[in-house]
Amino acid sequence: MLSEVDKKDLEDQHYRVVGSHSAVKICHWTKQMLTDKGECYKHMFYGIRSNQCMQMTTSISCANRCIFCWRGYKSPVSKEWKWDIDDPKEILEGSIAAHTKLLIGYGGNDKVNPKMLGESKTVKHVALSLTGEPIMYPKINEFIKLCNEKGISTFLVTNGQYPEQIKELLPVTQLYISVDAANKEMMKKIDVPLFKDYWERMEKSLEYMKEKNHRTAIRLTVIKDMNDSDLDGYVKLIEKGDPDFIEVKAYMFIGESRKRLEEKNMPYHDYVVEFAEKLAEKLSGYSIISQHKSSRVVLLAKESFKKKDGWHTWIDFDKWQKGEGKKEGEEGRKKGEEGEEKDYNKKTPEEYINF
Repeated sequence: MLSEVDKKDLEDQHYRVVGSHSAVKICHWTKQMLTDKGECYKHMFYGIRSNQCMQMTTSISCANRCIFCWRGYKSPVSKEWKWDIDDPKEILEGSIAAHTKLLIGYGGNDKVNPKMLGESKTVKHVALSLTGEPIMYPKINEFIKLCNEKGISTFLVTNGQYPEQIKELLPVTQLYISVDAANKEMMKKIDVPLFKDYWERMEKSLEYMKEKNHRTAIRLTVIKDMNDSDLDGYVKLIEKGDPDFIEVKAYMFIGESRKRLEEKNMPYHDYVVEFAEKLAEKLSGYSIISQHKSSRVVLLAKESFKKKDGWHTWIDFDKWQKGEGKKEGEEGRKKGEEGEEKDYNKKTPEEYINF
């Protein structure tokens, strides 16, 4: 999938290529938590332990050339899988080995919290959101099943261009669809998709998301003066997908995106908050409950996640492994009874309800 030049380019950016089509990279917030400098917004919102989270992808290739993506246009793009298919066990084990090796250098850093570093040797969470389109990997369900067997939670992010793969996807701990535009014309400009029926694919993906009985989220990446209009269009897409959570996040002026956008397109946190508030006013059944200023992200949650003792957006990972994470086949793909999708939630600490 990758030429030697492209592989070296990724390694120069501190990626580690695993096999022929996967990659891993240490997340900024993993480093921050190791040195007691803060935690990822996924910890604040959902209880993820940043120091035990591995950021990776099972497919470096993608069917979009999003203008806000930090990766370069030399990375592979394709509508269909046309490469060798690496074994999922080798991908998972190879990724953990590469992740662990990348963390070795922190052992000699006197600013590192020894307890946090010790915990980091055991991967408990996989964020399938590094680069490319992870759901494109033909054996993604086998990979997810292996993660479940090892007690590793899975947060999978997809761009919504592979609806049938979403339909057939085994339960993940939380499924994300990136909704980068409010209408068809805007999406063509922002995502630069390869598929001609890109909009219909997005809509179908959201319809399949609505059928899932595990936790779901829509992520909106706000690019100032580019995709921050047509709130009614966003509302229609959100209602179609009916996610448990909505993350409104700022575009960050980093990597190769700096060749395509300008720094003025990166909104400040206050701008993201204002956008989220306007969105919330138009939505029914959602409330803004938390924000992570460093990441410039705001969380909206379904009001059904609010119980008598407070909000329950955190994940009980032990309960996930014992229950939802073990489901397979049709039973795991069908929408359950009302409330079933929330059976592995737990109370969010009050200090993280900050809006």
